[in-house]
Amino acid sequence: MSGLRVSNLSFSYGAKQALNDVSIDVGPGQFCALLGPNGAGKSTLFSLLTRLLSTTAGAIEIAGHDLTQAPRAALAELGVVFQQTTLDLDLSVRQNLSYFAALQGIAGREATTRIDSALDRLDMRERANEKARALNGGHRRRAEIARALIHSPSVLLLDEPTVGLDASARAAITDHVHQLSAEGTTVLWATHLTDEVRSEDALVILHTARVLAAGTTQGICQGAPLQDTFLSLTEAQE
Repeated sequence: MSGLRVSNLSFSYGAKQALNDVSIDVGPGQFCALLGPNGAGKSTLFSLLTRLLSTTAGAIEIAGHDLTQAPRAALAELGVVFQQTTLDLDLSVRQNLSYFAALQGIAGREATTRIDSALDRLDMRERANEKARALNGGHRRRAEIARALIHSPSVLLLDEPTVGLDASARAAITDHVHQLSAEGTTVLWATHLTDEVRSEDALVILHTARVLAAGTTQGICQGAPLQDTFLSLTEAQE
């Protein structure tokens, strides 16, 4: 089993409710868009999924492993691309990936093979020896996604991965990650941009800490444009 399941998850920052009884079920190899405006609770959810935050209200299961009961097994199945870049800009792309591989206990020939494979999947092999600082925003994101794949995770989390990128770079990154999903990786893609969501994608609309709709994009929209549906649902909660 390689999916992701969030059940009845709640979290508060003091008196502020960040997530309220949130449930999300992403099947193995499925691309699920988590769509919500800024402040909806997307980053809080990602912090809980990666154990940067913890809560006793609800449950998280990653690739069949309960995050509370078996955290090491659960996190080993997880690849993460955070909203803010986490590359060391003074290292080359390959050095960034090698450092991450070492943290995962992967070294020597196996590390080289995995790094090359990840770079090839993101069309980044020719940039491997360039310093991260020299890359444009789109290629930095590709490098981060490649890094997240080195330990062969079954579930990939991406928190607003196209922030600050131009339209061409956004489309390229979205295409790459959809291809990863088509190859069997379970993907949860957080965004506030409706044009990054495809009609065949699984979709969860999150707003004011709650799930407003969950299903497929086609099923939720019923023939209407996603942007119109999204605005209608979120404005109704204002």
